[in-house]
Amino acid sequence: MTLTTPGLLFPAISLLLLAYTNRFLVLAQLIRELNAREGESIRPVVVAQITNLRKRIKLIRTMQVYGVAAFLLCTLSMFALFIEFNTTGIILFGVSLSCLSLSLLTSLFEIHISCDAIEIELQNIENKPLSNRVSKNFIEPNPKSKSSN
Repeated sequence: MTLTTPGLLFPAISLLLLAYTNRFLVLAQLIRELNAREGESIRPVVVAQITNLRKRIKLIRTMQVYGVAAFLLCTLSMFALFIEFNTTGIILFGVSLSCLSLSLLTSLFEIHISCDAIEIELQNIENKPLSNRVSKNFIEPNPKSKSSN
């Protein structure tokens, strides 16, 4: 294995960590908005969202830890290869790939949980009563439109 093999992962891991950071920042902003919107009392749907948000924060932290570990191990692998400790470099690179895989799998699980959060919101919307305007326009057919065709 050459020094450039682990070097190929540098741009990928860097972009991955940037994406994880963006997900974290969006989640933090969502939590701040939720806190400001809810005020002194909390609706039941928000309690479900809080549980979901806590899971997602922990998963994003785990994704970032494995991503940083992959980056660090990849760097150490390159250093070992540079000083011609080839076996150590190969082992470090393998562990780096394992950490990267764990980071990606955790990301996949976090995506699944974020879909659950959207489902909670959709159920909340479905539980709201239909307004008269909506029910007349979208549920009941308009008899005038049938006769004009």
